Parts: sequence; structure tokens; C-alpha cells
Amino acid sequence: MGGIDVGTGGGKRRTLDSEINMIPMIDLLMVTISFLLITAVWTHMARVNASAQVPGKEDPTVTPPPPKKQLHVEMRTSDKFVLLWKTGNTTINSVDVPRQDVIVKVGTTDVVRFPDLADRIEAEWKTNGEHQLAEDKDFDTAVLHTDNKTEYKFIVAVIDAIYKAKRDLTVNGKTERVTAFNVSFAVN
Repeated sequence: MGGIDVGTGGGKRRTLDSEINMIPMIDLLMVTISFLLITAVWTHMARVNASAQVPGKEDPTVTPPPPKKQLHVEMRTSDKFVLLWKTGNTTINSVDVPRQDVIVKVGTTDVVRFPDLADRIEAEWKTNGEHQLAEDKDFDTAVLHTDNKTEYKFIVAVIDAIYKAKRDLTVNGKTERVTAFNVSFAVN
């Protein structure tokens, strides 16, 4: 068993030699090292690249589904919005909507609204939206494009305008009015 010599007290005093049990300290050190090694491995595994693709050769008889139609809302300029319906990289339709910031007081807070944009998005969805049937559980996708200098209140106002477009959705025999779009952001 390991121990530590603390020296003699000298003189008439009794000796101060004592045995300290080192095994619990070594056990604690081993557990600490184990946690260090495990977390070091986890930092390399922080991101797992996953794919739904099965490895191997592609089956030539299976054709991939065509890309879905998406509404792209661009707010990169201060004077207009651009609404683009795209399928993959192909632009199907493009509409410019003049930008008019409407400030509304909600309590003590000034909230920005874009009613013209909301009306135009709703009209565009009624014309070009793919998922309009109440039994269709999928939603159309709206992709929001902004620059890095856009203030948060304007981004929220555009999302609110996108969410104004509503449709019926029937689940388990019950029909509700829900938003027509799922909103995502584009990466600059």
C-alpha cells in the first residue's frame, strides 16, 4: 500500500508518520481519465454526416422524383420584394411587389407589416400552389432570401405576410384552417 512520510516531529513530540490510502485517489484519477478519453472521442463525432441514400450502384430503372415547386421571397432591396416560383433552379414565374412598410402600434411596440406583400403571396399561392386540397398533408415551401444587414423586425414582418395565406387541412375527419407554407431561409 502506498503512503506518505510526513517526517518526524523531533524533540519530545511523538512521531507524525502516518499512512494515507492512495487507492481511492488512483481510482478517482482513472475515472477522470476515462471521462477525458470518452469526451475527446465525442468531439470528433459531434457531426455525423448522414444520407438516406443506400450505398452501392444506382438503379437505372428508378427515376428520382422531380423537384417540388417553391416560392422564393427575395427582400434584398429596400424598394421591392421579388416573388419567384421555382422548380429546382428553373424559374417558372416572377413578380415584383412594391415595398411599403406599414408601422402598427401593438401596446408600446412598433410592429412592421407588409399587407400588400401578404395579399400578393396569398394570390400567388391560389394560382401556383401545389398543395391546396384539404386532404393533402404536405405544405408548400416558401424560401426567404435576405441580406445580412436586414433587421429582425423586417424578417418577422415578411414571415407574417407569408403565413397570411391559409388553407383547409383535414386530419382524422376534422378540418382546420392552417398556414399554406412552411418557411425556410436561404443561405447567403
